Amino acid sequence: MTDAGIQRGGVAVGQLRDLGAVEAGAVLYLRLWADGPEGRKSARSDFDLSLGRDGGRNTAAVLEQIFNLCSRYGRRPLIRHGLTCACVGADESCFANMIAAASEGAREDAMMMASLIVRADLAPCLVNLAESLGLALRRMSLDSHVTAEPQMPAVPAQGSQRLH
Repeated sequence: MTDAGIQRGGVAVGQLRDLGAVEAGAVLYLRLWADGPEGRKSARSDFDLSLGRDGGRNTAAVLEQIFNLCSRYGRRPLIRHGLTCACVGADESCFANMIAAASEGAREDAMMMASLIVRADLAPCLVNLAESLGLALRRMSLDSHVTAEPQMPAVPAQGSQRLH
């Protein structure tokens, strides 16, 4: 993959404030999880507060599986922006739309987007996980707990690259 191909995934295609709660939550929790132990701790705490201990633990496990699947079997590393960045990159947009589509039952659309992120043979697995995460984010949004401004330090993580 060329440098131009890698950077294409980070091109800003929108703003967090313009996303729905599920899509914004997907972007923000991807960023938190990718930023390392402190970000993961923050995500787990949010999940526990909004979904209860068991629901929070299950949602964190799903996000971890999604992140691991994308890291191990991704077509290339997902490009992400920093936690406090208001931009949404192309890869983040694809990820967020896949999560939202899966949670709405639009499986074919979710499969198409998942196949852009991971190998085609693993897209169904990613969509199943995306549906679980998306439904949890929907429940959280009913609680008004998904916010668009987490304040976490950036720590590089394997399997994704952060722009700004």
